[in-house]
Amino acid sequence: MSEPNPPSDRTIRVALLGCGVVGTEVARLLTRDADELARRVGAPLELVGIAVRRLGRERDLEVPKELFTTDAAGLVSRGDIDVVIEVIGGIDVARELILSALENGASVVTANKALLAEDGATLYDAAAKAERDLYFEAAVAGAIPIVRPLRDSLAGDRVQRVLGIVNGTTNFILDAMTTTGAGFGDALDEAQRLGYAEPDPTADIEGFDAASKAAILASLAFHTRVTIGDVYREGITEVSAADVRSAHEMGCVVKLLAICERSETPEGPAVSARVHPAMIPLTHPLASVRGAYNAVFVESEAAGELMFYGPGAGGAPTASAVLGDVVSVARNRRTNVFGPGESSHAQCEVLDMGRTRTRYHIALDVDDKAGVLASVAQVFAEFDVSIKTVRQEGHGGDAQLVIVTHEAQDSALSATVSKLRELDMVRDVSSVMRVEGGF
Repeated sequence: MSEPNPPSDRTIRVALLGCGVVGTEVARLLTRDADELARRVGAPLELVGIAVRRLGRERDLEVPKELFTTDAAGLVSRGDIDVVIEVIGGIDVARELILSALENGASVVTANKALLAEDGATLYDAAAKAERDLYFEAAVAGAIPIVRPLRDSLAGDRVQRVLGIVNGTTNFILDAMTTTGAGFGDALDEAQRLGYAEPDPTADIEGFDAASKAAILASLAFHTRVTIGDVYREGITEVSAADVRSAHEMGCVVKLLAICERSETPEGPAVSARVHPAMIPLTHPLASVRGAYNAVFVESEAAGELMFYGPGAGGAPTASAVLGDVVSVARNRRTNVFGPGESSHAQCEVLDMGRTRTRYHIALDVDDKAGVLASVAQVFAEFDVSIKTVRQEGHGGDAQLVIVTHEAQDSALSATVSKLRELDMVRDVSSVMRVEGGF
């Protein structure tokens, strides 16, 4: 759906869908920095419409009132729009608007991680058919540039592993638990009081937000379609102060990680994506990521280890990523080209969690008597799980065993824990948490 080469100075017409926290900042930057953005693009950018739900709402934004409309569908189907920016979120409505924008000749910049993780293939296919851009740097880690490095900078390399702290709310909560000794509930209350957590924090604390981002990261890193349904997910609601203390005693810290890996199986290369709390050693770069910050750690064959760090959310940081995409897309429109689309040529098998290899930290409350350790070790041997370290502490007639395993398939580790729960001398499996990062 290409058009004749436009004049180099033709105005690039931009429509904005959504004017919440992020949309307001996008509109502010587009208007405030119009002259500088025009110099960077090589042509003026003109904001020609802003779709909102309610026209009468007060907004801290100095733009002409006539730009606002409640007719988002009409705005994207006008046919004279060059770039549509989608920051309304959600699935069904956003998908229809993006598809309509592409069909009517506009390129699209979106921050919609949930839609990309659930149905990115449909959007990619529509963009390819229309010969238009679909850019989404802001969908994964706010201001942190990670989509472009994976899609462009590392296109000639082989990425082996991506570990990310990609949700600021959960990182703030876990960091507070680490530094203050607070329990999960108190740390969540503090995060909500300070505005780091929503009144309904489910998407964050149950790992849904991070899982969407993991699907996008895995798709980009391994050139394979990975959807939200392929991502194993655990939240942080079961992380206790005791877990955090145990991690500290091991020289570790607890983080909610998005982990995307490439591995070799007898059938060929495979990939996996998972989100769950994990203990990582204090020596790992991700261990020092504090507060509501995000970071993504990439391990690749030729480049080695790369770290991307910064604010992962908020109006201004996310708007920065959106505007970066807008400038790139506008440059492409100006010269009548379009950038890279989906790369899914590898078509690797996507492994379920049971076939993923990891390690466990397991705390057992047991009877303090002879033969307990031998019985416990026998269960590990039954499932071919090797023990790396074991620590025993006695408490009168009770004892606690803290065991860290060597790497094994998660299915074997999970089966081991289930069998341990059945032992008469095991009073409780008080903690189970995965261990990552070379401890």
